Amino acid sequence: MRIAIVTGASSGLGEEFVKQISKYSKIDEIWVIARRKEKLENLKKILNKRIKVVALDLILQDNIEKLKWLLSNDKPNIKLLVNCAGYGIRKSFIDGTYEEELGMLDINCKSLTALTYICIPYMHKNSRIIQIASAAAFLPQPDFAIYSASKAYVLSFSRALNKELRCRKIYVTAVCPGPVDTEFFRISDAGGIMPYYKRLFLAKADRVVQKALRDSKRKKNISIYGISIQLLRLLTRFL
Repeated sequence: MRIAIVTGASSGLGEEFVKQISKYSKIDEIWVIARRKEKLENLKKILNKRIKVVALDLILQDNIEKLKWLLSNDKPNIKLLVNCAGYGIRKSFIDGTYEEELGMLDINCKSLTALTYICIPYMHKNSRIIQIASAAAFLPQPDFAIYSASKAYVLSFSRALNKELRCRKIYVTAVCPGPVDTEFFRISDAGGIMPYYKRLFLAKADRVVQKALRDSKRKKNISIYGISIQLLRLLTRFL
């Protein structure tokens, strides 16, 4: 069975990825992964695609093991893995709680790495991996220190992995959006007010996802939506 796996699928970019992937004729089933089972069930009801709800909190190692067992039991052909699960806390490092700061590393880096590792054995020629990084990966950000550092990890890891896996014809794309009009920025921007300048560059989730899927099909190692964010990347490289 040809499947897609999407983490963080209950809202935001993850939910939008599921909606757009559901239109793919070459995908037989989508595994949607998130903590909020009721939201995943609601998503399942509205889509004309076979959906497997996998309600797991990926910050917990036991849940990674459960997913590992599901994969070994079903032995699917994973055509697309989209790692969307993650969160950010906007406050100075010393003002964040111990759980908040390390939790960002656990879900943004450790869980993403674990998911990628356990899925690759079930991926074959022309399978693809999409990792959600961020424009925050381009430079350090005071008061967003752990989040931007974690996304720099995702970007670096994804680009290196893309090089490693090309001989197996498995392609990895790091998606680096600026601020996106989703629950992440409306609610979780996490502990603080979104800076006014970010509001000027808010992108629509459907367009970010559309470009990410298109760039993934084209085997690009990075996907950046919007001229302003592309210019930002160029500027930070010079800085």
